[in-house]
Amino acid sequence: MATLIEVRDLLALSGRMDAQRISEQLATPMPLVNAMLSRLEAMGKAERQEEWLSGCLSGSCRHCPEGKACRKEVWQLR
Repeated sequence: MATLIEVRDLLALSGRMDAQRISEQLATPMPLVNAMLSRLEAMGKAERQEEWLSGCLSGSCRHCPEGKACRKEVWQLR
């Protein structure tokens, strides 16, 4: 089970990561990782950002009905 400091350190080493990858690398359940990321955000230590994946063939993912499928939430330290 990971600690808040381990999550912060992993973000520091990696730069930007999504919660799923953090969960896998630290062998920690997703709900716990999400809670720790929210706590780091509340403390002003981390911030979430949205990335748009480039797998869309039409190039208009932001406007298509399935646009949220092209969106990925990543975390980074402040």
